[in-house]
Amino acid sequence: MNNRTILARAARITVTSAALVTLVGCGGSGSSSSVSSSGGAGQGAQPTQASFDRTCDNAVYPSVEWTQCEAENFAMISQATTEGLNPAFQAAAVAQSTRAVQSYVERLADDPSYLPVTVPALNDLLAGLSAPQNLLDALMASVDQVVSNPTGAAQLPLNTPLLTECALQAGPCVGDPFRYPEVDGPDGRPFFENEARVQSVTFYDRGCARLAGTVWQPRNVDHRLPGVVFETGSVGAPETLYRWLPQLLVRHGYAVLTFEARGQGRSDFATPQGGQGTNVNPKVFWEGFVDAIDFFRSSPDNPYPNELACAGTYPTETDAFNPQHAARDNERLGAVGHSLSAIGVTAVQGYGAVGADPWPGQVDATNPVDVAVAMDGLTEPGTARPGGSFGPVDEALPQVTDPLARAVAGRDFPNIGPRIPTMGQSSDYGLFPAPYAMPPDPEFRKRAFKVWQQADVPVFDFTIRGSSHLEWSQVPPLPGTSFCPDPESNQCDGGFGLPMIEHY
Repeated sequence: MNNRTILARAARITVTSAALVTLVGCGGSGSSSSVSSSGGAGQGAQPTQASFDRTCDNAVYPSVEWTQCEAENFAMISQATTEGLNPAFQAAAVAQSTRAVQSYVERLADDPSYLPVTVPALNDLLAGLSAPQNLLDALMASVDQVVSNPTGAAQLPLNTPLLTECALQAGPCVGDPFRYPEVDGPDGRPFFENEARVQSVTFYDRGCARLAGTVWQPRNVDHRLPGVVFETGSVGAPETLYRWLPQLLVRHGYAVLTFEARGQGRSDFATPQGGQGTNVNPKVFWEGFVDAIDFFRSSPDNPYPNELACAGTYPTETDAFNPQHAARDNERLGAVGHSLSAIGVTAVQGYGAVGADPWPGQVDATNPVDVAVAMDGLTEPGTARPGGSFGPVDEALPQVTDPLARAVAGRDFPNIGPRIPTMGQSSDYGLFPAPYAMPPDPEFRKRAFKVWQQADVPVFDFTIRGSSHLEWSQVPPLPGTSFCPDPESNQCDGGFGLPMIEHY
């Protein structure tokens, strides 16, 4: 449309000089900045001139043509929902859900400290541990109990899976069901057995809450690799929704840490002293990010400080340092996050900027982050105002979304500024998808971008046409563009928004 300048009919791009070159330059031996005619990364491929259909770009508002174009554009966010109903996809998702619940049961059996048993409602849960489906049924019944009796729920210990939406990592929380070691597709068993070394880790945050994470690196590494630390989005979003990211990075020569902040996935919801996580306490998305960077950069000679401070808090076996530290290049580090973690990325990249708060980490004296990617939430420094996370609702009802954004992200937001090359990735329809009633302001999404631009710090930004806030986290029942058009080969290959995200 005329309100969405698009690249390859798919995105709006805004860039300052040298930004893309700088971002790609953080890659390892597998990285390439060349572009093939299909839009993907290619070895030695040359860019080609494409012919674009500009009908919708040139549609006049108001007109029947503009309205039809907008309807077709908005319909794109139903693609992922439709693909999730494919029988092959459903079968793989059900199989992985069963395995996920079983692994959760086994964790509780091995370490009951993850689930306090002093409350009757939780004792009822433990009675369901004989089978995964029984546990799932018991969890659902307890959730119903909480909903029907909120006063009683308030008396429960806060460190329970009742308050962590994806603790089971089952159902919609499976994400792409073909990216697990038990699946024979190319992103399944072959990847985990032949391409990558993957290890689960557990480490304490600064409040002694246990964080769940995974370290990833290519197999047969004989040189040090650039590193990336990735933090998942909020509202319980687990690592499982983002498996495409570490797989992509490993295949391009990176060492990676993915983790769930306090209150997310299988991490603790609260500290032993009752300090909260997730959206109730959004600062865990930048404080926990700093902790995770400390953990990623720890080693036997430089152990993780929070392990020393929190050791013995729980009987859980936690990691004293990054078990894959030997492959890490300490001179090259990227930080990536989605949603509320994109706001965390904005904070993390900005510590140590001119006039900003100093780096608060314990392993490095100064900020070690060299490049940042904020997925649907690059934030205006000084405002804690995420850019473009709410879509049409944001423009139509700023009197609602502005206070909401400030309430979520503004609490204890640090004093930061643009410091390093940063990429912003945005969705068209945002967190609350709704059709545009009129052409959106093309400058609206560029608030944070302009701050980087004015500071003369390289920045790159694009918006995916027809997309929702969930392009980066694969939750098939919820709105998003295509990411699994043909799962018959035990692989989600192709799609619309995700291939663009992967390319940039």
